[in-house]
Amino acid sequence: MQFLQQWLNWQQIGIGNRELSMRFMTSLRFVDAVAREKSIRKAAEKLAITSTALNRRILQIEEEIGQPLFERLPSGVRLNTAGELFVQHIRTQQADLARVQSQIADLSGIRRGHVRVAGGAETLRYFLPDLVARYRAEHNAVTFDITRQHGNEAETALGALEIDLALIFEPIRSRDFQTMVTAQQQIHCCMAPDHPLARFDTLRLHHCIDMPAILPTTQSGIRQLLNVGLMRRNVRFSTVIETDSQEFIQNYPADEQIISFQIPIGMPAGMADGNAVNGMVARPLDMRDVPQGTLHIGQLNGRVLPVAAAKFLDSIIAALGASYPQGLNQ
Repeated sequence: MQFLQQWLNWQQIGIGNRELSMRFMTSLRFVDAVAREKSIRKAAEKLAITSTALNRRILQIEEEIGQPLFERLPSGVRLNTAGELFVQHIRTQQADLARVQSQIADLSGIRRGHVRVAGGAETLRYFLPDLVARYRAEHNAVTFDITRQHGNEAETALGALEIDLALIFEPIRSRDFQTMVTAQQQIHCCMAPDHPLARFDTLRLHHCIDMPAILPTTQSGIRQLLNVGLMRRNVRFSTVIETDSQEFIQNYPADEQIISFQIPIGMPAGMADGNAVNGMVARPLDMRDVPQGTLHIGQLNGRVLPVAAAKFLDSIIAALGASYPQGLNQ
């Protein structure tokens, strides 16, 4: 029980022998890495150690705790109940440490920290790259992890303390998701400027149903809203391509007279206002046919964010307020 006793001692005194603290933190990092990768081999590669050495360390930790943490499977490993509890504690400790380090760095006037953000393909196209660049222009010591995740994945990642913030254009399902701000987003139909539908200012669904269409997959919040409209009107699109790639959806209409769909935050500047940008135009779908969607920006309920993540959240809210003043709700 040596490791467990060291863990309890560290928890009780907060500080201690430097070597003991480093061994404690290294052991936690090893367990967390295996949990994330679901494979000792893959975790060892990321940690730059041999899989044999990592497996020995995991077995030693399990022996000292007195409980196995992982189920060994033919395809890798999986956390058991004890492992889930242990890893949740690890991530809570790591998140608390990151928050304190960020606060200490902020006292010196040099903002440091690491911000982990998950978003859908819509927010990763233009909004987040521009926002991260502006933030880092002022605070270049702050680093980022940006992950593409759909709503359920992002909510799970928040609960597991794998990310700090999530931007979700889908209904929120987890009670642990704390919405900090929302922005209303109207679905637009996108096409080449010479497409027959480009002559309309606003489109009804019946305008679109006979046109070849490229649609996102059913995981997309855009697709879910479109399906609501189609069911309301009892009609179907002439779908010729379905993909989860925003790059494909963006580039393909240059090669065929086809329509696609997007929300304003996923478009280049000016396109939602009716201007032709990068060889494409956008026309809003009438909300009598297709309802607006809600972009949720949130964090884990009750969590105190590190300074860098909290300030980046402020930047998100300010940017949304500038772009969508009528649709913002805090």
